[in-house]
Amino acid sequence: MMLEPSLAFYAALFGAMKVGAVAVPLFTLFGPDGLRLRMADCSPALLLLAPEKYELAAAAGAPVVIADEDWLATVADLPVRAPIASRADDMALYQYTSGTTRELPEAVKHRHRAIVTVAIAALYATGVRPGERYMCPSSPAWGHGLWHGTLAPLALGVSIAAYAGRFDAERLLQAIADYRITNMSAAATHYRMMKNSDAAARHTYAIEKLTFTGEPIDSATAQWAEGVFGTPVCSIYGTTEVGVIIANYPGADDLPVKPGALGRPVPGVEVAILDSAGQPCAPGVIGEIMLRRGEGWFPTKDLGHLDEQGYFYHNGRADDVIISAGWTMSAVEIEDTLLKHPDVTECAAIGVPDATRGQVVKAYVVSSRAPSDVFVTEIQQFAQARLSRHEYPRQVEFVSELPKTPAGKVNRGVLRARLQASS
Repeated sequence: MMLEPSLAFYAALFGAMKVGAVAVPLFTLFGPDGLRLRMADCSPALLLLAPEKYELAAAAGAPVVIADEDWLATVADLPVRAPIASRADDMALYQYTSGTTRELPEAVKHRHRAIVTVAIAALYATGVRPGERYMCPSSPAWGHGLWHGTLAPLALGVSIAAYAGRFDAERLLQAIADYRITNMSAAATHYRMMKNSDAAARHTYAIEKLTFTGEPIDSATAQWAEGVFGTPVCSIYGTTEVGVIIANYPGADDLPVKPGALGRPVPGVEVAILDSAGQPCAPGVIGEIMLRRGEGWFPTKDLGHLDEQGYFYHNGRADDVIISAGWTMSAVEIEDTLLKHPDVTECAAIGVPDATRGQVVKAYVVSSRAPSDVFVTEIQQFAQARLSRHEYPRQVEFVSELPKTPAGKVNRGVLRARLQASS
């Protein structure tokens, strides 16, 4: 289903799972290449498209239904309560992460019983409780918007608000005020964009709990959020593969929120900072954030450290994933798309710091064609048309050659080091 949050989306999502089908929400900004890759991977029986996405039907490779008013009218004629044909161990959802070392982001497979784990985690991570008016503006195509923005709060009997369409910070602030939202969980970039809009002072708010996820939040934005909404913004840390494992417990009076900290592990999980030898790191020493699974440790591919009080801190990614505006993007997938351009000989993509988005994609391009602003725009539009609208290089630098490893692979670490040394 390639739909914005809407009546059509919720009908398709819950209807598919209730009748025993597997629901696969897709980001609505995927282009034909991004859609085609995911369709080929999961081989769906049906693709449900929003009317405005009709032009993507040719890239589906499967039967397509347009979720327009006629489709909704057909759905309205069906019984209100359908027979439930699913069990706890049945597959419920495939969810494609947006970052991986593979060309195609991996589908994480969730069984129906996952809702119990996620609902429990939400109690601690978002602090959500029945009776609250809860909002998550993240897309339900991603883990945060799907599990913590939709499924977990609804399973707990909480009223939710969702955001559809192109993001606009002033529109979000208006909605928070108009709907008297008491609990909001958003990406760090959402908060930065609200701060930069200078529109917050136009409204009054009923916020009691705030959380963020997707990437670290800068101190200035965190201070702004607490000043405007009257409560500290708490971190939620996890991945699509492992779920939420560390949180700041919003609403808990007995766990102070430390600026810059991820928080403490949620109940039922064991998290540690381990060095390259698999040994626990001392407080203040950077290692990899690891989750215990059975008898072993599962890597999150994120670096971090502990303080003396047992609070976890994030120290960056351990791989080549790029996090921009809360979206996790694969450097490999971006590079693969750019290399389809006839004038791009070689390329490498890395994340570079950005005041609003945390990071943006920078592409280093080797080409026999002369560099120009026209060429830069052409490369950007080429990527936008084939991947997601946000998944393109906002910065492009033309170079004569790329650094390589002894095995001949592009060494992105050298590019990042060069950029840091020059800043």
